[in-house]
Amino acid sequence: MSLRSVSTYEDYKYYIQDVSRIYVGCKFTLGEIMDNEEITYKFRKVVAESILPHADREDTLETVLYYLERENFALQVFKQMNAKVRVSVLREKKHLLKKSADREYVTELMDMDTLVGMTPEEKQAAGLFLQELQVSKLALATC
Repeated sequence: MSLRSVSTYEDYKYYIQDVSRIYVGCKFTLGEIMDNEEITYKFRKVVAESILPHADREDTLETVLYYLERENFALQVFKQMNAKVRVSVLREKKHLLKKSADREYVTELMDMDTLVGMTPEEKQAAGLFLQELQVSKLALATC
């Protein structure tokens, strides 16, 4: 593994909060979330009680969200927390002077219904890359 791939992996392992939201990088494993005392207790408790019973401690947050299905109880938990996911998606950029179109990644904020509405095959075809989970602090307090 090269040095650059390690730093890229670490780039999406972060926890930030502001007045109204919590931002968690999707490369955190559920075990790392549970062991990180910088992450709010309430979020760690929700992960422990509602998400871990349906996943493994070694699963990343990205994996849990990528393969989330409508029947999964974790979806209801994410919706209760008013969660959104920041994703990068491949889009075609058309040029006025060229006949061909280039493809580039565009960052979007996606709600849980939109994310779950896509199959893993559609996500792969769209080049979907999950960057971070955003959770409302007020909604988290009600969980």
